[in-house]
Amino acid sequence: MFKHILVPVDGSSTSQLAVEKAIGLAKAFGSQVTAIFVIDPYPFTGVGTDFAYGQAEYLSAATAEAKAAIKAVKAAFEASGIGVVTSVIESHTAWRGVVQSAESMQADLIVMGSHGRSGLEKLVLGSVAQAVLSHTTLPVLVVRG
Repeated sequence: MFKHILVPVDGSSTSQLAVEKAIGLAKAFGSQVTAIFVIDPYPFTGVGTDFAYGQAEYLSAATAEAKAAIKAVKAAFEASGIGVVTSVIESHTAWRGVVQSAESMQADLIVMGSHGRSGLEKLVLGSVAQAVLSHTTLPVLVVRG
């Protein structure tokens, strides 16, 4: 039923739950799986040398976090006997990176975690899962943390 599953991860325990669901689905349907970590290269705005220094530090930390998360995902899939293609991508918003990746790789299902934020926390931090749901026509399986 699902030939290609996209699993966006962020290194959280919630995204690990989504990985576990994706493993089960991939086994059931014999699906190809791609896992991605989206880095926003410009998460804040600023001017001058302080911005440049902060930007470099941020990108270094974000890249290290992405590599660690992707390594853990790859290990989980391989331990289950499922092959996975992994990638760290850059996009100005996480949801846009997920949607564009799904479209470009012709995925037919997105499996992702949701932290279940509400109220002010959701307003300030946003909901990547909600934005993906709003901007794609693909089926999305949202796994609550």
